[in-house]
Amino acid sequence: MPEPLCIKEPKLQHPHRSTQPLITLAARCGYAAKGAVYILIGWLAILATLDMGGRRGGTTQAIREVASQPFGGVLLALLAAGLCGYTSWRLVQALFDAEHKGRSARGIAVRLGYVLSGAVYAGIAINCAQLLLDVDSISSSTSSQVRTLMQQPGGVLLLIVIGVGFFGVGLRQIWRGWQRSYRKNWHLNEMSHRQRLVADAVSRIGLTARGLVFIIIAGFLCLAALQTDPDEARGLGGALRILAEQPFGRWLLMAVALGLIAYGGYCLVNARFRIVDAR
Repeated sequence: MPEPLCIKEPKLQHPHRSTQPLITLAARCGYAAKGAVYILIGWLAILATLDMGGRRGGTTQAIREVASQPFGGVLLALLAAGLCGYTSWRLVQALFDAEHKGRSARGIAVRLGYVLSGAVYAGIAINCAQLLLDVDSISSSTSSQVRTLMQQPGGVLLLIVIGVGFFGVGLRQIWRGWQRSYRKNWHLNEMSHRQRLVADAVSRIGLTARGLVFIIIAGFLCLAALQTDPDEARGLGGALRILAEQPFGRWLLMAVALGLIAYGGYCLVNARFRIVDAR
């Protein structure tokens, strides 16, 4: 009898050694661009808290602020290029398992998270490009995006899933900050003792602040789904405004804004010292 044909599942080939420098450059530029966005968001929130002309906005407000500066078009182009690099690195992490997460349920979930993260920052890069071409073409608000999602079949359920996902990511960010699990991703041998102390400080504060903001966003996304009211949804800018409206809101917002700046510093540490190996 003829032997049965064995059909092997095609596997993605890891990037060739010659492409590793390009992947490293894309990842490092991406982390730097992401850090710049968070530092700017935090800085604008601090200015708003001090009544010095800033605004409690999210990424959209941040890139509009970049566009308003001298050579704003050049800065926006560099920011878009960096965020595209970050998106590429996230896709490499997901598709080629560069972080060695494996194919367990947890590993698949983490790798899907990389894809979603890349999609978010690809959207910000697109906003930068749209702003370069036409100020009025920049993407719509969180509530309008949520409204569009809720109008789709199963959209309300999907929104709850997204909200729960944000809550889980927020908790994980806080856990990573206080367990210092981020250290395993760094070239610690290339850092001086002082650099490690500074990197630990900004990372723990930054991850905690971002985690808290994500938990707030998660709560409002779930509330919007349960009440079928997209106007209840909040993005990053909305979360900052909610904080400002609480008792002692000025001080709460100042603390979180400083935390977001610290998160930007954590991204810059990753830009310099993170292990980036897709092989």
